[in-house]
Formats: sequence, C-alpha cells, structure tokens
Amino acid sequence: MTVTVDAFIAGLPKAELHLHIEGTLERSLCAELAVRNGIAVPDVPPFHDLTSFLVGYYASMQVLRAEADFYDLAMAYFRTARAQNVVYAEVFFDPQAHTSRGVPFAAVIGGLDRARRDAFDQLGLRAQLIMCFLRDLTADSAMETLAASLPYADKIVGVGLDSDERGNPPLKFAGVFARARAEGYRLTMHCDVDQEDAVGHIWQCLDEIGVERIDHGVNCLEDAALVRRLTADRIGLTVCPVSNGWVTDSVKVPQLAAMLDQTLLATVNSDDPAYFEAYVNDNFAAVAGHGGLTTDHLTKLARNSFEIAWLPAAERAGYLDLVDSYAAAG
Repeated sequence: MTVTVDAFIAGLPKAELHLHIEGTLERSLCAELAVRNGIAVPDVPPFHDLTSFLVGYYASMQVLRAEADFYDLAMAYFRTARAQNVVYAEVFFDPQAHTSRGVPFAAVIGGLDRARRDAFDQLGLRAQLIMCFLRDLTADSAMETLAASLPYADKIVGVGLDSDERGNPPLKFAGVFARARAEGYRLTMHCDVDQEDAVGHIWQCLDEIGVERIDHGVNCLEDAALVRRLTADRIGLTVCPVSNGWVTDSVKVPQLAAMLDQTLLATVNSDDPAYFEAYVNDNFAAVAGHGGLTTDHLTKLARNSFEIAWLPAAERAGYLDLVDSYAAAG
C-alpha cells in the first residue's frame, strides 16, 4: 500500500536539534502565564526579519517568572513534538533573557530539566538541553552565564550562540566557547540565513571556535571550499525551512536539496514554531511541498538528525534502526 507524503511524514521517527524552547510559547499559554504572574499579556508586533522578530520574542518571555512556568512551557512543547513522532530533541534555552529580569538561573534550569525527565518517563521522548548565549550582549555576560551554569552541568549537554548576528561575529565569543569546551560542553553556533558575512562567520565557527554543528548555515553553498570542509569534517547543519520564509525571502528548499545532493549533513527543524506557525511535521511538509523532495530525501533528513545528535553510539544506532525500519515498511 502506498502512503501519502503527509502520512509518511507523520509516522517518520525524528530528532529535532534546532528548537528554542522560548520560541514554543503559544499565545494561549502566554496569556495563562501572564494571569498566573499578575502581569499584562505582552504585545507581539508584526515582524519581517530577524531583528524585528526578536522584539516580540523577548517581549513575550516576560511571562516566564518561576520554575513552574518553564516546566509548563517545556512540557507543552514535548507533548506536541511527541505527537509528531519526535523521539529525541536537543532544546535551546536562553538563560540571559531571564536572569537579566531577575529570574534565578536555578528556576530556569529546574523547570526545564524536570520537564525533560518527565517527557522521557511519560512520553518516551528523550531530550537534552543546550544553553545559548545571547550574541548581542557582551562576551563578559556570556562568561558569567557559563560560570553560573557549572553547578548544573550534568543537566546541560552543550552551548550555542543565538540572537542578533549583526555586528556580533563568532569570534566575539571565542574565549567563552574555549572555556565551555574545557568544561566538557559540546559546541554549536547559529550562522543565520542571509546575514552580513554569513560565509565568513561559518568559517570562523570552524577554524576559530571548533564547533561540531552549525545552526542554519544555508549560506555555506556560496563557497565550494566551505562545502568540502563541512562534508569532510561531518559538521551537521540544522536548517529551519519555514523560519527561513519568515525572516528572509524564501524557505530555501532548493538550497536544502542542494545540501543533500552534496552529502552535507543537513536536517529539518522548527526553530520557533509558536511564532512561525509550524512545528517539525509542518517543516517536513513544506520541504516536500515546495521542493518536490521524495520520501527518500525525507528519510535522509531524518537519518541526518540522528547522525549529528549528541548521543552515545549505541543510542544513535537504535534511533537509526527505527528510521530505517520505518522507511523499509513504507
């Protein structure tokens, strides 16, 4: 029996590796938390690029005040993700966006970690947390946040870099990431789509920072030598198609197809799904719908997500077997 593409996507086991937990704050939960915390529901103005998106993004998270808020936020995402057959997730969180408002680091990590554990026990979804630094703040602020995280290092698998890339190249945080590596954290960084010196920033991530993954990174296709380097070093790329369409002029599906054709370890993720109105299955559907990618391509994207996940070899093999068995049965 031949299944439809939508049905194939629905059943495909997936890992999500580029997901900002604050970006899963749906308006209904935002309103509920505002009432709980006795504040007005934040306004989210329209946005058309990364910078204008971030205005509403940071405004909304003002409702996150206590450990219970972070728990409820994360569990809402985990339930939605599991319903879309996400079986493994690595979740970004932005502690500086909360500690700068007086929220204790312990409240942030406490709520997220408790949700992470409950997601596994109750939903069968395995998750790990990635702490991101805000690149439009100072390197000193990032270093202070890194130091604050160390008592909770057993709950954090790695560190990343996000927020407004303009004027904030990877090199700005070289010292922070060197210490993070020394402390045992895995390393990734955002190289957002169509930003100034996007290709140069990816090279910095590789040569100066030593990252294991690039978040977004679609602009690598502009430099053949860079593509060869990413392929040779097996650097993962966490692409977010629907997000691309909101903050640039295109979902970049032809570019994603080209990445697969050149054997880059590209993946599909939802980024900030409450804002971009698309969780992971919607992103897979956008890829299939806009680019005509086959179920073989979709399977490759799912396999890549497990290939580049920060997992022990035995766990990775188990997840890859799930994908392969599903694809063979389809």
